[in-house]
Amino acid sequence: MPVRLLIAEDELDLAEVLTVFFEKNHFAVDTVHNGFDAYEYGASGAYDAIILDVMMPKMNGIEVLQKLRAEHCSSPIMMLTAKGETGDRITGFNAGADDYLPKPFDPDELISRVRAMLRRSENYRPTLLTFADLTMDPGTGVLTCGGQSQRLSGREFQIMELFMRSPQQVFSAERIMEKVWGWDNEAEINVVWVNISNLRKKLKALGSRAALTANRGLGYLLEEAR
Repeated sequence: MPVRLLIAEDELDLAEVLTVFFEKNHFAVDTVHNGFDAYEYGASGAYDAIILDVMMPKMNGIEVLQKLRAEHCSSPIMMLTAKGETGDRITGFNAGADDYLPKPFDPDELISRVRAMLRRSENYRPTLLTFADLTMDPGTGVLTCGGQSQRLSGREFQIMELFMRSPQQVFSAERIMEKVWGWDNEAEINVVWVNISNLRKKLKALGSRAALTANRGLGYLLEEAR
């Protein structure tokens, strides 16, 4: 089952970007744009994690946080706000926040910190991804084979997750670029080739039977070596 995430953000463009980003990373996302809806959705207890903007109409994020904690909502909650002063962070933590990330932020840092919150939550256990003799933990980004392990970078993890969720399916470099970096990213296509090369080296270091194979003219696929 995918992780269920609630995002409460009144900046519509940012809310849309965050929703697309987390859905690309296999989260199930609900998005609301004011504090009242954030409280109503959050109080349902249906979410593995919640991201709250502080400055929202109808009810601010701190008030939402306080009400949820008063009603014993145990979901890990991150405060996302333009306010970055120490006093604001202390207010959020005292109200029951698990983490606090000021804007602007790097999306990779955001998802890493959400995953860290989830790892700390007693109620969350990430589903291990497996293929051939490989196992990957989405919570830590560690790839293992036998007794060996390799820690993946953020982009390497996202690419490997794409392949391990759809093994033996061919993905073009352009498709990988779209899935991992997004259409509006200014990175060059060679970053895909660099990360594929790095992943191949790590698979070789692990001694795995799994291989990222080039299908000439079409793209790459994850398959078990014969």
